[in-house]
Amino acid sequence: MNRRQLLMICGISLAALLGGIFTSQWISQTGLASEPSVKAFFANAWQSPDGKSIDVSKWQGKVLVINFWASWCPPCVEEMPTLDLLQQEFIQQNVVFVGIGIDSPSNIREFLKKTPVSYPIVIGGLEGSGISKQMGNTQGALPFTVIINSKGKATYSKLGKINEEELRKAIKSAL
Repeated sequence: MNRRQLLMICGISLAALLGGIFTSQWISQTGLASEPSVKAFFANAWQSPDGKSIDVSKWQGKVLVINFWASWCPPCVEEMPTLDLLQQEFIQQNVVFVGIGIDSPSNIREFLKKTPVSYPIVIGGLEGSGISKQMGNTQGALPFTVIINSKGKATYSKLGKINEEELRKAIKSAL
């Protein structure tokens, strides 16, 4: 192999490496929820796991921490105790956590019997997946968390398992 071929291979390899680095950073980023997607969240007819309608109007004017999850998703299940802890910490500060289960109602009911949480859980189904994507989860992966401030503007989103301190800081900045 001559020197020119070696330089060409090194140049192509470097370009591929840099392309991979920049592409992976772009893919893993999520956008913030748009105003129409926040309106779609509030306009959706959410139901509790036992089939009762949820009055989402009582959530307007509050800071919402919306967490899209599923019982079959290990990182989702792992972060639920932290979400529950933070709900208790911020409940007096007009912060409401909402878990949107992207799962069947029966699976969610069974899961909550074993792993109860203090915050509301609603059935997401296909509508929940669509709203998750509208809110910036372009990959449609779980878990996905969004913070909406009291004025209805998204201030934070995270694809993947949350970090307690990062989420605490994001909630405080939304207050």
